Amino acid sequence: MTEDVRRVFRMDNEVLAFRFTATVSDRAGRAPRERLTDTARLKLWLGAAGLDVADVTPADLQDAVELRETIYRMGSAIAAGEKPKSTDVRTLNAIAAAGHAKAALERGSAGWRLTEAAPVADALGVLAADAIRVLGGPDRGRIKNCEGPGCAGLFLDTSRGGNRRWCAMNTCGNKVKKSRIAAS
Repeated sequence: MTEDVRRVFRMDNEVLAFRFTATVSDRAGRAPRERLTDTARLKLWLGAAGLDVADVTPADLQDAVELRETIYRMGSAIAAGEKPKSTDVRTLNAIAAAGHAKAALERGSAGWRLTEAAPVADALGVLAADAIRVLGGPDRGRIKNCEGPGCAGLFLDTSRGGNRRWCAMNTCGNKVKKSRIAAS
């Protein structure tokens, strides 16, 4: 991963689909920040996620944003103990079904082989399939929204006690701790 990618995107979430939803930051803040501002940014993010594509069209970007927001709405609904909207479920399933990526082991690492005909649709299919695995899997009750100021990012609470509050300790958790120290 290049230094540029780390400055542009947060890539620290253990769940690939939730890492994708973090391409909007400060969701609960006054001014959410869109990080997929153009096709080049989507291509950069996909490459950083191991889903390299040669080209991204404006329609691909629109499809990616639709998928990202679908995953976010569904994850937030589950985190709140609610049932996701049926329209979101249909969208997620359709995008997953449209992808034709194949898992591959290359140079000792797991990755994805995308088709030449529709690599971006394949990459979005991988993201949708990952979301389905988490949103419908046995750990779905551990899906949470970050309590960090302005964040509301999705994460899977894998702590023993199930009491994790932040998407990442090195970002949101540290902000909260620093503000507590400053207030005392």
